[in-house]
Amino acid sequence: MSSSSTVIIGAGHAGVQAAASLREEGFQEPIVLLSDEPELPYQRPPLSKAFLKGEMDMLGLPLRAESFFPEHGIELRRGARAARIDRASQRIETRDGSVIDYGHLILATGARQRRLAAPGVDLPGVFSLRTIADATAIRERLKPGTKVAIVGAGFIGLEIAASAKSLGAEATVVEIARPMGRAVSPLMSDFYLKDHAASGLKFRIGRGVSEIRGAGKAEAVVLTDGEVLPADFVVIGVGVTAEDTLARESGLECLNGVVVDAHLQTSDPAISAIGDCADFPHASLGFRTRLESVQNAVDQGRSVAARLAGRPAPYDALAWFWSDQADLKLMIAGLSHGVDTWVLRGDPETRAFSTFGFRNGKLAVVESVNRAGDHAAAKRIIGTSKTLTPEDAANPAFDLRALAKR
Repeated sequence: MSSSSTVIIGAGHAGVQAAASLREEGFQEPIVLLSDEPELPYQRPPLSKAFLKGEMDMLGLPLRAESFFPEHGIELRRGARAARIDRASQRIETRDGSVIDYGHLILATGARQRRLAAPGVDLPGVFSLRTIADATAIRERLKPGTKVAIVGAGFIGLEIAASAKSLGAEATVVEIARPMGRAVSPLMSDFYLKDHAASGLKFRIGRGVSEIRGAGKAEAVVLTDGEVLPADFVVIGVGVTAEDTLARESGLECLNGVVVDAHLQTSDPAISAIGDCADFPHASLGFRTRLESVQNAVDQGRSVAARLAGRPAPYDALAWFWSDQADLKLMIAGLSHGVDTWVLRGDPETRAFSTFGFRNGKLAVVESVNRAGDHAAAKRIIGTSKTLTPEDAANPAFDLRALAKR
């Protein structure tokens, strides 16, 4: 392989987008895309929703058609796990002994599941959800009347719980803090807890897991207050951490992931990092962060491709997220770090409303439930010179759309 090649480790949303955008930018050098999974690169969001419920099959998951890669001169190597980065010689060694030279390396290694520190976590019947294989194993067990204990009430935990209930399973969610507590406002967290509980989901809030118990397989979850929850199987969803093992072992600077500058370049100028693994300086927040979202992965893939093609610009895309839980579509534009004022727009009883978060008097984040218009407007207001006051946000007669279009 030519030493001018760009090698991308990781074929998720970030890696595939970087490869595609390089070609769109007119990049002519060889591109090698390494995936440690045997499947075509695929979407992950449907795994906890449409795929889990059987509404989408394997054919609907790929990010690109199989023909896309050879047609665009992208060498996709499936089942090729990178084992070592040799920065001195600019080479990648894979688990099967292959050696690949690179002119530039893009780390798009994503994130790995946090491990629950409790006895019994390795019993058969304890799952996490990260891959197609994980989702398939869980889907096979979600039958009417099946009891499933879900540890963690983040986006993924609640999406799985809502999907399980729609299939007739009995789901109980265990959360030591509050639902989606690290991602949403207290008002939004309380709304989702109330709405899901009214639909029949069971919750154990403010309690952790002391043990997963069973004879040969998971049969119950023991909570920190001593309660024993019978379960036919258990799903662990207590968050993820950056998959930065390769970077750390190669001597790259890592903190909350692989440290990059405003242009997504690591401490080695021949290496970039993007997506869930990248710890980057966030311009509007004024400090470093790491984002786990499809939008961030895709936008960072485009940004690094533009730089490598000769059009460098600091990465400053607005963060936005979404989560589908039953018939509730949560859309978030912006980040809630440092928000000091929350304002409600609409009525939660209608199950269509938004919360507007202000930081030092300036709009920083908007959380919308079943109100796509508020979300679209927020994406055009946050981070601009357009002025929206908390009083305007709370006033149902105020024309958000008109402000967004100015």
